[in-house]
Amino acid sequence: MLDRNSVSEMFRVAFGAAASRVFSAPGRVNLIGEHTDYNDGFVLPLAIQHRTYIAACPRADRTLRAYAADLDEWRVTDLSKQGTRSRSWFDYVEGTARSLEARGTLVGGADVLVTGDVPRGAGLSSSAALEVATGFALARLANRSEPDRMQIAFAGQQAEHEWVGTKCGLMDQYITAFAKPGNAILFDCRTLQGSSVPLALGTAAILVLDSRVKHDLATSAYNERRAQCEQGVRQIASEHPSVRALRDVSPELLAQYERRFDPTLYRRCRHVVGENARTLQAADAFGRGDLKAAGALMLESHVSLARDYEVSCAALDFLVDGMRDRQGVYGARMTGGGFGGCVVALVESEAMASVMQRVSASYEERFGLAPQVFVTWASEGARED
Repeated sequence: MLDRNSVSEMFRVAFGAAASRVFSAPGRVNLIGEHTDYNDGFVLPLAIQHRTYIAACPRADRTLRAYAADLDEWRVTDLSKQGTRSRSWFDYVEGTARSLEARGTLVGGADVLVTGDVPRGAGLSSSAALEVATGFALARLANRSEPDRMQIAFAGQQAEHEWVGTKCGLMDQYITAFAKPGNAILFDCRTLQGSSVPLALGTAAILVLDSRVKHDLATSAYNERRAQCEQGVRQIASEHPSVRALRDVSPELLAQYERRFDPTLYRRCRHVVGENARTLQAADAFGRGDLKAAGALMLESHVSLARDYEVSCAALDFLVDGMRDRQGVYGARMTGGGFGGCVVALVESEAMASVMQRVSASYEERFGLAPQVFVTWASEGARED
C-alpha cells in the first residue's frame, strides 16, 4: 500500500537522496451527469481513495527531472527553454508546469518521482490526478503559502488541451483539486463553481467496477456526439436566441423539435436535457439520504446513455444489467465518457460481498475478463502527505 514513507523510499532509490516532500491527488468517479460538461451542464463527481503521488525535491536550476516509477521511465526538460511534446506521460507533468507559469504561478526546477494506484484508462481521471498532483507539488515547492487550487485546476486543463490534445472540460481537475471527505461536488460547468453535497449513505456504499475495456475520449464517436449537440443548439437558438447551450433547453422546449429534428439528433439532445435534470435531482436525493430515488436516477441515466446517446457498450450494459433489481442494489450506471471504462453502483454494505462475487463471476464467464472491483468513498482532494 502506498503512503508517504513508501513513496519517499522510491524517491531515495531512484535519485540517491531523500525526497523533501510528498504530495498527492485523487482519481474521481462521477455519480451522475455524463456528457453534460461540454453542454454547460451539471455533474456530480467525488474523489476516490486511489491517488497519484509526487515525491519531490527542489533544484537550484530550472531543470525538471522526472521518474515514473510504475513505468521505469525517466524524462527531463529545461523550463528556461521552450518545451516540446513527448507524447508520453511526461506531457501531463511538463504541460502542467509550463501552464502554471503561463498563468502567473512561477515554479522552479525539481526532481520528481511519480507513482500511484489510480487505474489508467478506466475513466477514473488518472490524468487529472497526475496534473493536479504535479501542479500542487511544484506550487508548494516554490511558495510556502497555500497554492491557488483554481489556477492548478486550470493549468491541468490547459495541459490537456495544449500538450495532450484532449479538449476536456474542467470537472476532473476541479474535483481532484477541491474534493472534501464525505462529500460529492455538484459542479456547474458554465459558472465553474462547485458546491459540496454531503453523502448521506447510511449503511450503503459506492461500488466501482472496472470493465477493463479501455476507452478513448479522442474517438470519432465522442467528437460526433459533441458536434450533434452543437447542431441542436444552433437550430434551437435560431428561434430562441437566449439558448447558448443545451443547458438552456427545457424538456418542454425540446419537445417542440421532436418532429423537426433528425431522430438521432433529437435523441442526443434529449439525453443531455434529461441528464441535467437528473443530476440536480440526484444531488438533492443524495443530500437527503433518499438512496432509492438516487439509485433510480442512476439507472435512468444509464438507459439514456445507452439508448439515446449510444456511448455504452456490451460490457458496461452487462455489468449494469447484472445489478438491476438485485437485492441490496439501489442503482448502477456507466461512468465516464463511455465506450468502456467503469460502472458505478450504490449498494447496501451487507449485500456488497454477494454482489461483487456474483457479478464478477458472470462477467468473467461472459467476456473472459475479471473486472477490477472495489468499494470507494468520498475522499480528500490534493494535499501534502
